[in-house]
Amino acid sequence: MALRDITLGQYFPGHTIVHRLDPRTKLLFTILFIVALFLCKTIVSYAIVAAVLAISILLSRIKPATILRGMKPVMLIIVITAMLNILYTTGEGTPLFQLWIFRIYPEGFLTAFYMILRIMLLITCTFLLTYTTSPILLTDGLELLLSPLKKLHAPIHELSMMMSIALRFIPTLIEETDKIMSAQKARGADFETGNLFQKARALVPLLVPLFISAFRRADELAIAMECRCYHGGEGRTRLRQLRYTTADYWVLAAGLALCVLIGVLRHFGW
Repeated sequence: MALRDITLGQYFPGHTIVHRLDPRTKLLFTILFIVALFLCKTIVSYAIVAAVLAISILLSRIKPATILRGMKPVMLIIVITAMLNILYTTGEGTPLFQLWIFRIYPEGFLTAFYMILRIMLLITCTFLLTYTTSPILLTDGLELLLSPLKKLHAPIHELSMMMSIALRFIPTLIEETDKIMSAQKARGADFETGNLFQKARALVPLLVPLFISAFRRADELAIAMECRCYHGGEGRTRLRQLRYTTADYWVLAAGLALCVLIGVLRHFGW
């Protein structure tokens, strides 16, 4: 797996209807989509949720290959999750076969299939949010959504700023890691041969220069913020004022309708 396959936190500029939506709308729709996803019980429900996500991807004009490439880093987690569901799910009747102390039932394969589908749809929805929303707008939207918590003296602005900085620097740190690996390969380092433990041991020399680079960037960012007289969110203005449009209300209504529909299907066993 190449480091360039990690696309979390990247933003792809565009002028599609998905890009132009208010970030608060996209955050709320993502939450509603996740709720609907966890309400799914049968293949019919999953098909409806997957169709909604596919339409969103088409409208955003994000290439499916980009999303599939971003799935590569989590494939190991997906495979392990599927195996655990197959081995530990019990069912009624005679098992298909027995593997040591594990009994494999048909229900295990069905549960694993639904779990894989749920994880992939969840990750794809999250990717679509970050692909179509810049970190600055995502921070502003999250801060405005959580603004009522300021009455409880919660540090909403600081939390939003931390999330924005983390998303912003994920691609930067990945690029820095790739450069360090290339430099060490030129000096004879081997990161590809050997077993899993040997590969993990070979990555240890990467940690020191990577941590040094991360702390240096953090120090430079702190100095830059201090030079610009940054003292928190009080009294600050925004370059772009967020306002809901008709499209935002339609998208929110569609998200609520999706949750209601999946809930009704679940109630009737569909």
